[in-house]
Amino acid sequence: MSADAIQWLARIRALRLPPRLRIMNVCGGHERTVSMAGLRSVLPPEVELIPGPGCPVCVCPEEDIHDAVRIALDGEAIVLAFGDMLRVPANVPKGEPASLEQARGAGADVRPIATPLEAVRIARAHPERAVVFFAAGFETTTAPVAAMLLAAAPANLFVLLSARRTWPAVAMLLDSGQASFDALLAPGHVATVMGTDEWRFVPERHAMPAAVAGFTPDSLLAATYSVLRQVVEGRCFLDNCYPRVARPGGNPLAQQQMARVLDIVDAPWRGIGVIPRSGYRLTSAFAGHDARLRFPADPQAGRKRAGRMPPGCDCAKVVLGQIYPDQCRLYGRACTPRGPVGPCMVSDEGACRIWWAAGKRPAGLAGSEA
Repeated sequence: MSADAIQWLARIRALRLPPRLRIMNVCGGHERTVSMAGLRSVLPPEVELIPGPGCPVCVCPEEDIHDAVRIALDGEAIVLAFGDMLRVPANVPKGEPASLEQARGAGADVRPIATPLEAVRIARAHPERAVVFFAAGFETTTAPVAAMLLAAAPANLFVLLSARRTWPAVAMLLDSGQASFDALLAPGHVATVMGTDEWRFVPERHAMPAAVAGFTPDSLLAATYSVLRQVVEGRCFLDNCYPRVARPGGNPLAQQQMARVLDIVDAPWRGIGVIPRSGYRLTSAFAGHDARLRFPADPQAGRKRAGRMPPGCDCAKVVLGQIYPDQCRLYGRACTPRGPVGPCMVSDEGACRIWWAAGKRPAGLAGSEA
């Protein structure tokens, strides 16, 4: 632990805290640092750190995954996706490919990519074929997709967009009156694009302490100290503990590009339901690159459990901060990284996968699995 982190921890321990304070860290990147650095074990026992809804793979609508698999199995298109998305299962009859990885095993041309630039390169290398980029993510990965489309994307490149906005999910939790947390650590990477001001609604509308945090232990501990001190002193404001890269207005160019390419719409979150104004879709000006128009689904095709989590999976409760990952009924038993049932065990930003990687196992479970 760095000298700065040790100093922030000493300041936290010097505070006179109430018996219980629950802090939600929205971002999967935050949860990875918290778990891998063992921050829960060094914080005072009064402080609880709760994973939140900051995993785009975990909340990607099941129906979007099903569409991507359907397009891949049809054989006409090359289907691309960020690596984590390949393993997330949809609800399909037993024996059918449930994920893009399984579709690839069945002969579909499915390829993992790391950046939108790879999608452009592949489309240009295969002008005779349709190339579908299954683009799931939050604002930080959606902004480059918008830039890709503005930069004269090849005509054979289509986007199956499954992009979500981060703050509406937190607003939904707070507006429900059933939030399971007392303070918030907002995601620094989203604030870098969209601006820290996006999170002012937390203290201003809900009288809840909030701080924007980076991804190192010292930044997370500085933000934790900030919200704890706000509680102790009886005041609420938004503190920017990631000032090196996060600014009140964010990245204006990225925001302008997103506004030109994307409309804001009501959108479903897997296992949670529709959250108002929480998603993006391509504007009519970019309809020629919309995979949903190029490869429309059969409107008469009904599917059991469409849009829902797999049976027994509690990923939605984990995402909403209602339970910890190891409180899921399937965690470490039916659901492991090698054989994931729910999306939270698939992604490197999923709380279940992070807890497993950090060594958290259900009581009585022998052995360890990578």
